[in-house]
Amino acid sequence: MKKLNLMMSDPLVGFTKNALINLPNPCSISLLWNKGFMMSMTLVLQIMTGLDSSMNYVPSTEMAFDSVIQMMRDIDEGWVMRYLHMNGASLFFILMYVHMLRGIYFNSPMKLPMVWGSGVIILLATMGAAFMGYVLPWGQMSFWGATVITSMITAMPYLGMDVTQWLWGNFSVSQPTLNRFFSLHFLIPLVFVALALIHLILLHKTGSSNPKGTNTNYDKLKFYKYYLVKDMTYLVLFMVMMVTLCSMEPNLLGEVENFNTASMTTTPAHIQPEWYFLFAYAILRTIPSKLGGVFAMVAAIVIILVLTLKQLTMNNKLSPVKKSKFWVFLVTAVLLTWIGANPVEPPFVGIGQVLTTIYFTLAMML
Repeated sequence: MKKLNLMMSDPLVGFTKNALINLPNPCSISLLWNKGFMMSMTLVLQIMTGLDSSMNYVPSTEMAFDSVIQMMRDIDEGWVMRYLHMNGASLFFILMYVHMLRGIYFNSPMKLPMVWGSGVIILLATMGAAFMGYVLPWGQMSFWGATVITSMITAMPYLGMDVTQWLWGNFSVSQPTLNRFFSLHFLIPLVFVALALIHLILLHKTGSSNPKGTNTNYDKLKFYKYYLVKDMTYLVLFMVMMVTLCSMEPNLLGEVENFNTASMTTTPAHIQPEWYFLFAYAILRTIPSKLGGVFAMVAAIVIILVLTLKQLTMNNKLSPVKKSKFWVFLVTAVLLTWIGANPVEPPFVGIGQVLTTIYFTLAMML
């Protein structure tokens, strides 16, 4: 009994108990409020499958592509680890985008500015890790995607070319670039874990939002066991969906060009990043100026930080006008994703410019 009391008095045990067992949560929160939990579980899956894949991956421009093929064909359950990791990244972004859209809809940036700011930093870190991971298989789209995206850094005044060559480790994307991306792809998720803990601590300090938009300590339940069971139920359904995707259509979210090994002498007809970058990529292409395009692409992501500076207003759920603006904004982002997947030619360029204008206008009005 004394040992139990001594253990319970430990600060780490106390923090865990308060964060996972006794944490009070609003009674009115719905399915949309469990995306953070599901993202944390998906992150664990990504780390485990990534670690397993790294044991068979060879970070060499001569052998990277073949090592991935060998992993899937010759290593026991190698194809499972590969497809879980590849599709896990896409599903992680789906969860993250839904998580952030829910926050925008229920005015979380205005209510919880510190939590929202840390979430945006996590989004940027995730995008960096995902981009570098996309390059590692060293397929055609991986190589040319890396070439196009990293070349954007040259648009920076004065230091652009120096920073780009430092990132490349050469005068173009080559072996040193692959080494850097492989190392950073491992290191960024470690930073991501630290940021996620900070995000969680800030959230628990201020408390979760809720659909009603109220801030009360009376209408709440402990996280255990009602919310834990609820989250675990949806986690099981999520894993069933993941296994189904990896078993039935593992390359549904992939790119055909990445089935060919990287070649500096052959350029794909249409270069595009993964689907979760397409909305920002479409905005980049709509600006004729290289520097202006890069600025617009970064602004398309960072602009959601501006929401923390706005005055807290009526919940979108209770305002038909604000609700309409939110849904038009969402449809615009989806259409930009579609534009980014199409070639840079009429009428897609003109449509993209109109959608970009609508996107930034609505982002400032949310």
